[in-house]
Amino acid sequence: MSAQPRILLAGIYHETHTFVRRTTALDDFRIRRGEELLARAGDGSTVDGFLEVAGEQGWAVVPVCEYSALPAGPIEHSVFEAFWQELESGLKAALAEAPLDAIWLALHGAGVTTDCDDIEGKLLKRIRTIAGAEALPIFAVFDLHANFTDAMARHATGLVGYRENPHTDARAAAVESARLLARTLREGVLPRIYCARVPLIWPPTGTATAASPMKDLEARARQIEAESPEIWSVSVTAGFAFSDVDSAGVAFNMVTTGSEAQAREALESLCDIAWRLRDEGQPDEDDLDTALEKVKARPDGPWIIVEPADNIGGGGPGDCTSILRGFLRHGIEKALVVISDPAAVAALDGTPPGGRRTLSIGGKGSPFDPGPVELEVTLVSTSDGEFDLEDRQSHMVASQGTHFSMGPTAVVRSGGVTIMLTSHKTPPNDLAQLRSQGLEPTEFLAIGVKAAVAHRRAYDKIAAGSYTVATPGPCTSDLKSLPYRKLRRPIYPLDPIGDLAPMTSAKTQGEG
Repeated sequence: MSAQPRILLAGIYHETHTFVRRTTALDDFRIRRGEELLARAGDGSTVDGFLEVAGEQGWAVVPVCEYSALPAGPIEHSVFEAFWQELESGLKAALAEAPLDAIWLALHGAGVTTDCDDIEGKLLKRIRTIAGAEALPIFAVFDLHANFTDAMARHATGLVGYRENPHTDARAAAVESARLLARTLREGVLPRIYCARVPLIWPPTGTATAASPMKDLEARARQIEAESPEIWSVSVTAGFAFSDVDSAGVAFNMVTTGSEAQAREALESLCDIAWRLRDEGQPDEDDLDTALEKVKARPDGPWIIVEPADNIGGGGPGDCTSILRGFLRHGIEKALVVISDPAAVAALDGTPPGGRRTLSIGGKGSPFDPGPVELEVTLVSTSDGEFDLEDRQSHMVASQGTHFSMGPTAVVRSGGVTIMLTSHKTPPNDLAQLRSQGLEPTEFLAIGVKAAVAHRRAYDKIAAGSYTVATPGPCTSDLKSLPYRKLRRPIYPLDPIGDLAPMTSAKTQGEG
C-alpha cells in the first residue's frame, strides 16, 4: 500500500421498474464528473459519506463519474455503456499514472437495462478484466431494495446495504462501507462475500424496518455481527419486486474473514426467519372509498392517504388519478394531492394567479390508470419548483443530495381540493416539497401521498393517522397481478411452496 492510498471513486444509481413502459434515457440521469463528484462533500449523499472517511484516512481520491436517476422504467442500454466507457477510461488512466489501492462505488443494486438484468454485477465483472484491477479491493454501498446477485458477490470485496427503510441511514451505510475498506487496507486482509436467497418476494409496502418481518431480520443480522469479530457486515436485502429479473426477492449477504461453514449457518438462520415470517411481508390495504368516508367523519387531520400503487420512489409515474378522483367524488374539503404532469403545468402558461383554466390532469403515465381528469381549476401560484430538504436524512438524500428540483410547478384548486402540479416527479419524502410552494401540510384534512414506506419519516410526525389504499397502478402490492417472465419460479406468494429448501446460493469472491 502506498504512503497515501489512492482510491478510485465512481457510482451508478437506478432502481428499475421493468413493468413501466417508458425507458430511462441519458437525459434522465444527473451526471457528475471529476471535481463535481468531490463537491458532493456535505450534501448528505452516500458519496458524501465515503468522502468523510476518505478525509479521515488521508486517501487520495481519484473521482471518475457518477450517474444517478430517479426510479423509473428500464435504462436504455446505451446509457450503461456510456457510463462504462467513462469509468473504463478513468480507471485505465488512473492505473497508468500510479498504482491504485482500491475502488469504492456508490450503487443501488436493482439496475436493469434494455439488454442487461444485472448492471451492478456486469459492472463489477468488467472492472475485474482491466489489467491492474483484477485483485483490487472493491467496496460499495447499496440500497436495501437491491436484487442481490451472485455476480455482485463474486466480483466485489465488500458490499454494505442500508439497514433502514425509510432509508435514513444511507449515508451511514456508505461510511460503514468505506471504513471496512480502510480496515482491509490497514490489516492487509481481503474479506469474502457470501450470499443467500430464499424463494420469497415482498412488495415494498411490506419492507418497513420498523415492523416485522424486516425488524426481526435486521435484529438477527446485528446479532450475527456481534457474535464474531470475523464477521464484518451482514446486510438484509428486501429486494425490489418491480424488477422482473431472476434474482428479485429477499436475500442476505455477509462480508467476512471467517469460514464458509460459519457463514452458511448464519445465513441459513436469516433464511429461516424470513420464511417463518413470509406472510407478514404481504400487507393489507384499505378500500379508498371506505377510507375517505372515515376521513370525512373526522375533522382532526391531516389524514394521509397513501397510494403505493403509484409509488414515485418505486418507479411509478406519479400521475395516477385515483386519489384525486376520490377527493372530488367524496367532496373532501381541505384536501391536497401532488401530481406530476408537465403538460398541465405548461397549459397554465400565461394564466395569472386567480385565473381559471380547464386542464387535463394526470393519467398519462400508466396503462393501469383510468386516465386524465378534465377539471376546471383556479391557479394559486407558480414557481421554478426548486427546494432544499428540511431533513438531511430524508429517504431521497442518498443519491440526490439535499437540493431537489420539481421543475416548473403550479398550485391549482378545484372546490376544496388543492392540486400541486410538478414537471418532474418528486418522491414525497420531505415536507419542504409542500412548504416551498406555500402549502402548510398541517392545515389540510387529507393529503394524498404517492409512496409505500419512505414518506413515513416526514408525514408520521404531523399525521392524525393514515390509510394505505389499494388503487390501480404499476407499483401494486398485489404481485400476483404482475406479468413476470424472468423471475425464478417457484417463489412465494406467487406459487405454492411447502417447506423451505436449503439456501439457494452461497457465492464468494473468486468463485467461477
